[in-house]
Amino acid sequence: MNSPHLRPIEAIRSVAVRLDGVDHDYDPLLQAVGGRPFVLLGEATHGTREFYRMRADITRRLIVECGFDAVAVEADWPDANRLNRYVRGEGHDASARAAFGDFQRFPRWMWCNEEVLPFIEWLQAHNATCQRDAAVGFYGLDLYSLYRSAEAVISYLEGVDPEQAAIARKQYAALDHVRDPQGYGYEVVSGLRPDCQSAVLERLAELIRHAPDYLTHGGQQAVDEQFFAERNAHVVMSAEAYYREMFGLRASSWNRRDQHMTQTLFALHQHLRAQGRAGRIVVWAHNSHLGDARATQMSQAGEWNVGQLVRQNVGTDEALLVGFTTYTGTVTAADEWGGPADCRKVRPARADSYEGLFHRTHLDRFYLPLGDPVASSLLPMLERAIGVLYRPQTELASHYFEAILPLQFDALFHLDETQAVEPFDQVAPPEHADMPADHLPGA
Repeated sequence: MNSPHLRPIEAIRSVAVRLDGVDHDYDPLLQAVGGRPFVLLGEATHGTREFYRMRADITRRLIVECGFDAVAVEADWPDANRLNRYVRGEGHDASARAAFGDFQRFPRWMWCNEEVLPFIEWLQAHNATCQRDAAVGFYGLDLYSLYRSAEAVISYLEGVDPEQAAIARKQYAALDHVRDPQGYGYEVVSGLRPDCQSAVLERLAELIRHAPDYLTHGGQQAVDEQFFAERNAHVVMSAEAYYREMFGLRASSWNRRDQHMTQTLFALHQHLRAQGRAGRIVVWAHNSHLGDARATQMSQAGEWNVGQLVRQNVGTDEALLVGFTTYTGTVTAADEWGGPADCRKVRPARADSYEGLFHRTHLDRFYLPLGDPVASSLLPMLERAIGVLYRPQTELASHYFEAILPLQFDALFHLDETQAVEPFDQVAPPEHADMPADHLPGA
């Protein structure tokens, strides 16, 4: 039996499972999943090939062996819905690559890359062998699609209730002044224009109130279309508030976003359950969203996240939170928000970080169940997070935060050296890796 008084490196070595690059690497994780309906798979960066590949491999096994019904990702609802329709055999795209066409917002490489593509192709092929009511969907959780979601609500209503569509167009008109969500938020906060808060709330309430009328005919397809429209109305409501709150306290806008993603996750769970499905969902998002915020310095700033909210709502026995870390290598990231992505060198992690500690174990790549004795051996340390931007010249301030790893996650995969994910679009070579960015990285 392992002693709880082992030194951190010895404790890690005593329980870590070395990875051999085969499917059996994930056996311990699947055993830990058990009957839990939620498995949250993180990433330490938005641009690491291995993180995408490993999450895809784990998810395939969860779908095939454990009956998971859906994949929910850190992407906008309408963008992901085009992929969802493709994998379910309902869209008009001739290929998986074409089905990524609605991902136009920065950073496209998060989903338009050569690791997500084969997973989408696999999911479409898997669903082709299933009955329609057993197809596994691919859904977005995020809220940035303010205008596209408003258009989707109007488009839905034009097909089922033209009179309500006309009303919705007027209700959303106040959002449509500049077609710039940040501009909308700034002008509202600055008193330059009235907000659209009451209008978007009323539109959501009306959509829910009229739902029984819209579901009279059409069967399961009508139920799905109503659900998608309702979630788009929720996106409009949350996004309108988010863009106003961007110009206030950071915690307020961060919390709004993660609360929305959590609500969307639970709404999807309930939607699947109402269809007689298990409602088991795999989530792909950044570590900063999926690790319990109460175990990090985020909580000191009054911030919460998806991992925390899921645990608080369903309990620790119903959700498995899994982190991913890397020590060095390359990453696809941008210099500045909205700028082009390039392949950037990731500096070796600090010695006083978890990643530095994992490197000193000389295990290279391993799976770490974060229970005893590790929980009593790993003290609070720094942890690194790289979002869509990477600032190596100010790395400590820009990318490190304090965390208590065993309380943040239930398990973790560490890879000493990782490579940049390959976007559909060409990226610059890694010689430009040390150019500083002008904005803090976003998750």
